[in-house]
Amino acid sequence: MRTWGGRFSGETDARVADFTRSIEIDAALAADDIAGSIAHVRGLGRAGLLSTDEVTALVDGLAALAAEVAAGRLAWDPTLEDIHMNLEAALADNIGPLAGRLHTGRSRNDQVATDLRLWTRRAIDDLDSALIDFERALVGLAEREGMAVLPGTTHIQPAQPVLFAHHLLAYVEMAERDRGRLTDARRRVNVSPLGAGALAGAGYPLDRETAAAELGFDGVSANSLDAVSDRDFAIETMAAIALGMVHLSRLAEEVTWWSNPRFGFILVADAFSTGSSMMPNKKNPDPAELVRGRAARVIGELTGVLTLLKGLPLAYQRDLQDGVAPLFDAVEVYETSLRVMAGLVETLGVDPARMREAAGEGYTTATALADTLVLRGVAFRAAHHIVGSLVAQAEAAGIGLDEIPDGMVGLAIGASGDLTAADLATDPALGDELRAAASLDGALASCDVIGGTAPERVAGALAAARARLA
Repeated sequence: MRTWGGRFSGETDARVADFTRSIEIDAALAADDIAGSIAHVRGLGRAGLLSTDEVTALVDGLAALAAEVAAGRLAWDPTLEDIHMNLEAALADNIGPLAGRLHTGRSRNDQVATDLRLWTRRAIDDLDSALIDFERALVGLAEREGMAVLPGTTHIQPAQPVLFAHHLLAYVEMAERDRGRLTDARRRVNVSPLGAGALAGAGYPLDRETAAAELGFDGVSANSLDAVSDRDFAIETMAAIALGMVHLSRLAEEVTWWSNPRFGFILVADAFSTGSSMMPNKKNPDPAELVRGRAARVIGELTGVLTLLKGLPLAYQRDLQDGVAPLFDAVEVYETSLRVMAGLVETLGVDPARMREAAGEGYTTATALADTLVLRGVAFRAAHHIVGSLVAQAEAAGIGLDEIPDGMVGLAIGASGDLTAADLATDPALGDELRAAASLDGALASCDVIGGTAPERVAGALAAARARLA
């Protein structure tokens, strides 16, 4: 018999029953639904709506259901529509008519809102753990191979040399911000809607705050209408996840390029690669490619739930049912993506020689050369012009900036027309100073500021990251 069927005559059309049921999705909320029910039962007891014996019988029955759910022994009945009705029916099978008193003062509206918040809170905690493991993988690789020199790029063109560790620590910073966003979202998740009823509040003297504390919530919702119709907490969590997936996708993109033999910077382990059904030579970084693809999926799910919510009046509307699956999927995709990328990073092979060779291409130390002239009193715009001329001459001669002869330096300075630079042109030490600055090690050492790629700065940042993760 339908629990809400007293108002209706006849049976629900089978097509409607199939279309509206959600048990296949919201079965994931079973443990949270039972936890919320136990807190609600105890609240009914405190309000004098249940006797001590009734509270004990209901709590014991719900605890037994929790054990059955945990063991996978409880079979879901699709004709009962959702997880709430399934669990109430199972409780009735176990303890009899007393189960009918469980729903006193509660609606499925505040029930599902409570369940979703409990589930999302646990999900955020699990994601935080996965993020920490991902960061540890990055830091571990940076400690192992971080002194390799990587060609830093802008516009996908050679820019300046950076330490590989410095590059990896950029992703650690992203992951830390991802953790911060999830932590911030968790604070707003952790508010109890239990006791809000269908939309107007419970019609009994329920102690909402005590029930909330029992469930580990920080407080209770201040408005019953908002409590049952709010899904901001789900959207906020999904938004943090979507941005986290974007960060993973950026790293995945670099893995796919760097592992191409034309780059040859890294070697993805066989355990994190796949082959081709046709081409025997292929070794594909498929996990990284799928992370890129699944980032798009999560962004789409976030957009979908935002669009779902935008036209809904207060209070609860059935449309909200369709916001649950995207939340569940986004969380699963993010956690599995974090785990697979952590494993890929932990097992990554690095070719420091090839990285260093590439870092020397494209005159990436030119900025360090200009900075050296500025430190000798030349205006930056003049220094920029002089070094640009040196790059053009070195390129024509087929030499590196660390090989430029004194005559080439003098010619570039003379052509600039800068009086300060002209005075420097007669300094016999200038050529050696510029050539030293134009070496990869010299260019790296020059970026000696907080957050810079100078080796000592990177070592300090790496130690701080390791200490934070410890």
